[in-house]
Amino acid sequence: MNPHLFAQARRKRSIRLIMLFALLLMIGFIISLNTGRYSIAPYEIWQTLIGEGSKKQNIVLFDLRLPRMIIAVLMGAGLAVSGAVLQGISRNGLSDPGILGINSGAGLAVLLFVSFYPTAQVAPPFFMPFLALIGAGVTAAIIYMLSYKKGHGISPTRLLLTGIAVGAGFSSASIILTLQLNPRNLEFVVTWQMGSLWGSNWEFVLALLPWIVILLPIVYWKARVLNMLSLNEQLASSLGVSINKERLILITAAVGLAASSVAIGGGIGFVGLLGPHIARRLVGPQHQYMLPITAGVGALLVLAGDTIGRSLMEHTEVPAGVVISLLGGPYFIYLLMRSGR
Repeated sequence: MNPHLFAQARRKRSIRLIMLFALLLMIGFIISLNTGRYSIAPYEIWQTLIGEGSKKQNIVLFDLRLPRMIIAVLMGAGLAVSGAVLQGISRNGLSDPGILGINSGAGLAVLLFVSFYPTAQVAPPFFMPFLALIGAGVTAAIIYMLSYKKGHGISPTRLLLTGIAVGAGFSSASIILTLQLNPRNLEFVVTWQMGSLWGSNWEFVLALLPWIVILLPIVYWKARVLNMLSLNEQLASSLGVSINKERLILITAAVGLAASSVAIGGGIGFVGLLGPHIARRLVGPQHQYMLPITAGVGALLVLAGDTIGRSLMEHTEVPAGVVISLLGGPYFIYLLMRSGR
C-alpha cells in the first residue's frame, strides 16, 4: 500500500475515533449527571443548564456533579498521556506513573504537607499541584539516575524494577506518616489515597485545567520526536535530534501531567497503563495518532470509574481508583505474562 495513502487512512481513522470518544464522553456525562442519590432526568438536566431548573437541581448539577466530572475527564486524559510518554521514552509497555512510583512520590509530598498543615480540608488547591510536582520530579530524577547505565542508556527492565522499588519505599514512608495523623487529616489522606476525586469543586477545576491545557499540546507537538525516541535513539541522534534535551522536555511534561492530576484527583493507578495500550490497538504506535485517542480513553475510563463507584452501593461511594484497579490489576498481570514469553 502507498505510504501516503496508508498515513491518510490512519489519519481518517484517528479522526473518526476522536469523534466516537467525544460522543461516548457526552453520553457518559449524561449518565454521570443522573447517577447518585438525587436523580435528574435528561430533560431536567437540559432545563437546569439553560437556567430553568429548581434550586436543588442547580446545586446538585453545578456545585456537586459537574465540577467532579470535569476533573475526572481532565485527570484521566492527563494520566493516560503521561503513561504514553513514559512508555515511549522507556520503550517499555509496562511503564505507568503509578507503577513507576511517580504517583507515590507526588503523594508523599502531598502527605508531608498535610502532616504539618493544621486544616488539610482547606489546603490551597492551587498550591497542591506544585507540591506534587516537586515530589514527582524528585522521584523521576531518582528513578532515572538509578536506571541509567553509562554506555547502555536506560534499560526498560531496569527502569521498571527501579520504579517499583522506589515507589514501594515512598509508599512505606507514606504509611508511617499516615499512622501519625490526627483523625481529621487521616480521613482526608485515606480518601485521597484511594482515588476518590476529593477535590470536586470549581476551584479545583481551575487549579488542574492550566496544567492539562498547557502540557497536552506540548506532548502532542513532540509526537514525532517521541516516535523516534521510542524506536531508535541512535537514528534520532543521527537525524539531529538532541536526545537528552527532548527526553528531559517529555519527562517533565509527563511528570507534570501525572503530579497535577494526582494532587487534585487522588491516587488513581493503571490509567496510564490502560489508556496507551487501548489506543495503540486502535490506531497503531505512531504518537501523532495515538495521543488524542489515549487522552480520550483515559478521560472515559476515569469518568466511568467514578460513575460506577457512585452507583455500586446505595449509601456509600466506592472510590474511582478502586474501580479502575479492579480492571487495571488483571490487565497488568496479563501484560507481564505476555512480556515474559
